[in-house]
Amino acid sequence: MEHKKRLASSRYITGIDGLRAIAVIGVILYHLIPFNVPGGFLGVVIFLVLTGYLITDLLVQEWDQNGHIDLKSFYRRRVTRLYPALVTMLFSTAAYITLFQRQLLAQLRGILWSNLLYVYNWWQILHGQSYFDRFANNESPFTHLWTLSIEGQLYLIWPVIIVGLLLFIKRRHQIANLLLVLGLLSALLMAWLYVPGHDPSRVYYGTDTRLFAVLFGAALAFIWPSSVLKPKIGRPQWLLLDSIGVVTIVVTIIVYFKLNAQSAFVYRGGMVLFTLMIVLLTAVTVHPGAHVNRWLTNPIFTWIGRRSYGIYLYQFPVMIFYENQIGDIAKMPWLHILIQLILIALISELSYRFVEKPLSHLHWHQMNHAGWRRLWVLPAMAVFVVGLTGAIKAPAHAHADNTPLARTIKRNAKANSTRNAKLIADAKKRKQQPSDSSSANSAATSSSSSSTAPIGDLTAEQTQQAQQLPIVGIGDSVMLDGVDALQKIFPQMIVDASVGRQVSESPAILTGYANKGVLANTVLIGLGTNGAFNEQQLDEIMRTVGAQRQVFWINVRVPTRGWQNTVNNSLQQAAKRWPNLTVIDWYDYSNGHPDWFYDDQVHPNENGKQHYADFIAQQILVHLKH
Repeated sequence: MEHKKRLASSRYITGIDGLRAIAVIGVILYHLIPFNVPGGFLGVVIFLVLTGYLITDLLVQEWDQNGHIDLKSFYRRRVTRLYPALVTMLFSTAAYITLFQRQLLAQLRGILWSNLLYVYNWWQILHGQSYFDRFANNESPFTHLWTLSIEGQLYLIWPVIIVGLLLFIKRRHQIANLLLVLGLLSALLMAWLYVPGHDPSRVYYGTDTRLFAVLFGAALAFIWPSSVLKPKIGRPQWLLLDSIGVVTIVVTIIVYFKLNAQSAFVYRGGMVLFTLMIVLLTAVTVHPGAHVNRWLTNPIFTWIGRRSYGIYLYQFPVMIFYENQIGDIAKMPWLHILIQLILIALISELSYRFVEKPLSHLHWHQMNHAGWRRLWVLPAMAVFVVGLTGAIKAPAHAHADNTPLARTIKRNAKANSTRNAKLIADAKKRKQQPSDSSSANSAATSSSSSSTAPIGDLTAEQTQQAQQLPIVGIGDSVMLDGVDALQKIFPQMIVDASVGRQVSESPAILTGYANKGVLANTVLIGLGTNGAFNEQQLDEIMRTVGAQRQVFWINVRVPTRGWQNTVNNSLQQAAKRWPNLTVIDWYDYSNGHPDWFYDDQVHPNENGKQHYADFIAQQILVHLKH
């Protein structure tokens, strides 16, 4: 009776479904078209603020009406609401991987248990998992589940914390102030732990660095409890609330299209400002005297909002499995995006109808009902057994290094590190030598190279020129794959390449070489394999290099990812803005030669990387000659 009484006094705020719809739309678009909607990742902030507000608001209502909080009932509702869909997604995805995409089996056992215990975000941090490596390391269909772990951790301890606060701090505004201060400390920790130019996944995943969104939402529940808000307010008041609603909705949409997930601004204040804005949007949405709730209530938003949990769960598995099966989605990216959206919507609807709704109201003793067992137990057990079998057989580490590509990259990385150290030391030594000594060394080098034999498709003259040309190369796994062939042609070439590298990391790397005095006048860049970048990021690279240096940028061949054409088009546009930028069209040169590549159709094989190095060398040498 107490539980029914508490529920009877709580009004269902339909606009919350609208906020959930805006959140999940942003997240999905960010994952599907990150270049077009670079700020869509902030949809997660909306989910976290809503979680903090709604859970706290309900707990405080229960305390006020009943004088206590029924922890057993709270945990049972959370488990039946969230666990069935999560378990279904985890084991159905694991079963699919086991049967059809065994290359994704690595670390499956750890992924499953950490998600079931709601500690997956910390597992990702401890295992060095990146949220932003959209191509490297066989991208995981579970990556996005970090946020569910944060919410699960919250559900476990939050009722106890609320009881403690209500018992020991009598005044509600003091509780709100405490939550705001704790939220500010979390935001400051994010800013402190963030390292510019490095992968921000640690601060992106961490419960400690993301808790401010939940705490700000919880503080709102004490300042702005939904049960005491009056439906009838004066015209000036509802005009103010509606104006706040319009501004925050418009700014949210703008931010979705403008803010980049790896910019320093996001982690040093930007995400906090956006969170505070969402707190305001939540406040005006839940107020019955404003019109924002009605604006956010429509059949489309209601359908998406009520299924947002399933949509969020299944989005990544659908995207990863679809991209891996289709092979070449870059030819018609928008058609493939539409197909993926339809698949996500269909699977989410099935999850909502047959898993989430039935099991959220199911008491455990009802599971013995014969009809339910006949319909669900056998197929569910089959999926569970297959998924569990895959988890048991899965390698404990992400890479066994047993493929030719993996072995090549590992070997090249080790050799390149040693070579780079020597080249940097030699470059610094040459700079310290007197000019006449440098001239003598240059003449000696020229003399010793006069009878250089041609390499690959290069002429003897081109080979000799290449042997003497200092270059600094910044790249990802494709350049690391071909570094041995490149350095055979360009022995003076310093190559800084790593698996999964993003464009956003390169300005700091280039600045480091410039500060050492070894940033050559010729710079080769091979980035874009792991994701698109915006105009500002590319322009920052060009400003860092400087107008006095010539930049050659190798475009990408990533037929299994939708950003291939976006990256290549962006490079073509950039070459028009920057006179010292030349695009090396590796995509067009290699596109008709699938035999040049490993199975991923991205990294050149032993035969292909010779074509890769020869083509790059010819483009550089011909351009410099003219």
